[in-house]
Amino acid sequence: MRTAATSAALLLFAICTANAESGLASYYRGIGKSGEMTCAHRSRPFGTMVRVSYRGRSIQCRVNDRGPFVRGRIIDVSTAAARALGILQLGLAHVMIE
Repeated sequence: MRTAATSAALLLFAICTANAESGLASYYRGIGKSGEMTCAHRSRPFGTMVRVSYRGRSIQCRVNDRGPFVRGRIIDVSTAAARALGILQLGLAHVMIE
């Protein structure tokens, strides 16, 4: 038998994971100021803060552009964000977005 607290926790978890995505990320020079952690996403609203995670590292970046326009990629992050995630030299990495 579930309690109200358990049901509420499950609902909150479902809502939080409903917006989660995973897939390939690449990086680009970015439109924001130098050093700013920004990203390009196809559908998230401009100004939205997204959490991008890769191998135990996690950053928050602001959506300020549309893209990526390469099949199979779900997000492009700025150079500063790629450096913080540790994917700058890789070029492509499998990430989780929340």
